[in-house]
Amino acid sequence: MLVALDQGMIFALLALGVFLTYRILNMPDLTVDGSFTTGGGMAAILLTHGVHPVAATLAAAGAGALAGFVTATLHTRLRIEPLLASILTMIALWSINLRIMGKANLSMAGLDTLFSGLKEHKLLKTWVSVLILATLAILAKLLIDWFLATDFGLAVQSTGDNPAMAASLGINTNTTKTVTLMISNALVGLAGGIQAQYQGFADISMGVGLILVGLASVIVGNAILGTRYMFLASLGVIVGSVVYRLVIYFALRWKVLDTGDMKLISAVLVVIALVVSQSPRVRTFFQRLSPYRAKEAPEPLLHIPKGGGEH
Repeated sequence: MLVALDQGMIFALLALGVFLTYRILNMPDLTVDGSFTTGGGMAAILLTHGVHPVAATLAAAGAGALAGFVTATLHTRLRIEPLLASILTMIALWSINLRIMGKANLSMAGLDTLFSGLKEHKLLKTWVSVLILATLAILAKLLIDWFLATDFGLAVQSTGDNPAMAASLGINTNTTKTVTLMISNALVGLAGGIQAQYQGFADISMGVGLILVGLASVIVGNAILGTRYMFLASLGVIVGSVVYRLVIYFALRWKVLDTGDMKLISAVLVVIALVVSQSPRVRTFFQRLSPYRAKEAPEPLLHIPKGGGEH
């Protein structure tokens, strides 16, 4: 189960990236399937050339940001629909990732990685590694909260809510879309770089279908904690990522399904979360559990009290 928790924290970074585009910018972005592999491949190839693990991981995030910039350029400059623009980038990244890695699978066995110290002290896949990865996920979540609370972040939210109105208010929607897509895919690339080091190899197909993982995490988390407050909405993404991984873990452990059914589990989980989250009863239930629930409005006065104003 600790491995599932580790994985949940790593993929929470990816889910936070999906959260920015899907929930905040209101834009479907399939670049995720390619930029995750780009991050993993970039980290792996740099590590094989003796680059420090931290520098390789940051380069993975930078490669992901570049992929997001390409998608944004196709959409904002060439006027291609965002979904199609992200699909085109995702397809192109398959070949680019092969160029980066040099082959379909790149092993990092025996190389120094972010997890070498934990492996040496036999702390990987323990509560220590879970705590470290959880700290990283929480830090990324807090940075996103800070970003969305800035003037530019509010402009991004306005762009997602109503692009036409945002443009009429003088907001450069092309800039907000570009920056948000770059930040989103930087988080995805970062997750890819960390995941490749965690598992010890990068594979050309490691990002296939991960948009479903991100969507499942966002939808499940928001169904649990709601979207009324940004702090809870972003926290819900991390919770959703962990819940998703635990569902996968127990489904495989109890031999309900085998490893080939993981994509099916993802799709079913997203459908259930979408249906359940739209239920008024479910929303009311979780709102009552939340300490940040809205206070009930006071009952209106049925009559005007006499006296007090007359002489």
